[in-house]
Amino acid sequence: MRVSAGPEFAGSRTTLDSVSTQRVFVARLAGCAVFDPVGDRLGKVRDVVIVYRSTASPRVIGLVVEIPGRRHVFMSIGRVTSIRAGQVLTTGLINVRRFQPRPGEVRVLAELLGRRVELADGSGSAVIEDVAIEPNRLGEWSVNQLFLRKPKTSASPFAKGPTTFAAWNEVAEKRAPGESQSAEQLVATYSELHAADLATTLLDLPQQRLIEVAEELPDDRLADALEEMPEEDQVHILDGLGDERAADILDHMEPDDAADLLAQLPKKRLEQLLDLMEPEEAEDVRTLLSYGPDTAGGLMTTEPIVLSADATVAEALALIRRHELHPALAAAVFVTLPPFETPTGRLLGVVHFQRMLRYPPHERLGAIVDETMEPISAMASAAETARLLASYDLVSLPVVDAAGRLVGVVSIDDVLDYLLPDDWRTQDADDSETAGGAR
Repeated sequence: MRVSAGPEFAGSRTTLDSVSTQRVFVARLAGCAVFDPVGDRLGKVRDVVIVYRSTASPRVIGLVVEIPGRRHVFMSIGRVTSIRAGQVLTTGLINVRRFQPRPGEVRVLAELLGRRVELADGSGSAVIEDVAIEPNRLGEWSVNQLFLRKPKTSASPFAKGPTTFAAWNEVAEKRAPGESQSAEQLVATYSELHAADLATTLLDLPQQRLIEVAEELPDDRLADALEEMPEEDQVHILDGLGDERAADILDHMEPDDAADLLAQLPKKRLEQLLDLMEPEEAEDVRTLLSYGPDTAGGLMTTEPIVLSADATVAEALALIRRHELHPALAAAVFVTLPPFETPTGRLLGVVHFQRMLRYPPHERLGAIVDETMEPISAMASAAETARLLASYDLVSLPVVDAAGRLVGVVSIDDVLDYLLPDDWRTQDADDSETAGGAR
């Protein structure tokens, strides 16, 4: 792929004559930024759409672009003026309707990668790992080459099969009835996506492909993505997995998210999955399920940072540095009497992250605890919880039982999830369009 020295955002259209010999591999194009002629970022590439032709290689008709709001829209390839190193330049004319594939359209990343093909030279079968597209002198893009991986010849679990290139007319698709299309390469393409972006991308896949990819994703990645999805989509994916795998996914989810998901299932399956989960994780989820969904107990998470009054600022900061900790939970530590796992001993107070930064590492938390923050009862309503968070500009609030023991923490994102409409993740913005008309 020819690389220019850098973008030339002068408002003038870059002709495709200058990139007529350009070859672009679709897997590398995914995630590239899309810019208008003056350098404003419009979104990022999520896929390439092609259509098959009987006498030639498939024609590229457009890109799937993710615009602000995590919405995927279609951009005609005719709007592309240049594809350079890590960026796509366009005319700036984009239809902002949500992308819906039409009959005959195939998405390269979502549907083509991972397909098994037979090589015409008789050398056997291979799997498509990437697809190269290229424009001709008229600016029409088509599939140029396929990057293929043949079956491995070594018994070593770390070995991979040899790779080769082939033109479209040098292969034939080979897929036995009922055979599942490999999703391994597509999963690798999604490896760098943020959890919210991964969730959006997964939900745009065809239903069968969605389950195939979900089965290939690591447990922690799928758990993170599920937490960003509407509950009905979570249930659909969980239903497509076996009970053992579903329980593993629930183990990796935050307890409050896992409880919300399980609450949507029939009672019998709920109990089956809880029995298959790790005992400690299942216990936390059972605790949350015992509270009403519109109470502080139903909204809280049971995994805050809990320390003793004798713990030091250095110890607290070390726990906050854990990369897997949710930002809202990293804003404060909670000081209690023993035991130091929920339900804890009596809550003594809270030490906020900013307050810790003002004291030396050896300072005891008991000496700097904020005793003015009043905890909220686990039975308090969601409305009261939201009011307290808003009134005191808090990102988290300790939740206690009738004996004053810390049982969990409600964070601002928990309350937002409750207050926003159920379909807030998938709601479209206005279907008004930028200049350029309908697709």
